[in-house]
Amino acid sequence: MDWNSFVTLLPAFLQGTWMTIRLFLITLLFSLPLGMIITKGRMSKMKWLSGLVAVFQWVIRGTPLMLQLVIVMYFPSIALGIKGVNRFTAAGIAFIINYAAYFSEIYRSGIESIPAGQLEAAKVLGLSKGRTFRRIILPQTVKRILPAMGNEFMTLVKDTALAQVIGNIELLKVAQSQMNRTTSMVPLLIAGVFYMIMNGAVQLIIAAWENRLDYYKG
Repeated sequence: MDWNSFVTLLPAFLQGTWMTIRLFLITLLFSLPLGMIITKGRMSKMKWLSGLVAVFQWVIRGTPLMLQLVIVMYFPSIALGIKGVNRFTAAGIAFIINYAAYFSEIYRSGIESIPAGQLEAAKVLGLSKGRTFRRIILPQTVKRILPAMGNEFMTLVKDTALAQVIGNIELLKVAQSQMNRTTSMVPLLIAGVFYMIMNGAVQLIIAAWENRLDYYKG
């Protein structure tokens, strides 16, 4: 596979990369806030709600993302006899639900790591629960969970390759198609470079965010 062949294939790789980036961004846009809602439910003092959320987390985290993709894509039409969503939307829904379940546990571990004395001090100072969470709990939680969240973000970049199981044309799918057409491993190597570039960008963003929060050493 020579340079001219690579230039010819580049538009297809860029299109696959754009699909990967779109799925990555849409997943984060919705799963990050949804994860916080799930955390609130999991930490609720209402036992039935906390238990229900715990079961939901167990199911989502205990089953493969690939299986969840297939269910979201085909369950409505096969089991319910109604028209399902398009392939990209199905992938987005499955990824959002899956990653929200994982993010929620990271949030919970971060929130529960804050010393109870800080909550008591805020209460003595007359701060409301909402203000205490925004001004005291949230900044410290973000600082503590950033490494774990960074790992999840990088995993998400790679997991987008699973979207091909329901027919989405993302980066790895393009590479596999070109490998079969050219009988060369080079397309897979090119895809690997693209994934490393995307994860390199994610790593730089997380590092910059950690530096901005470096004022907190707790």
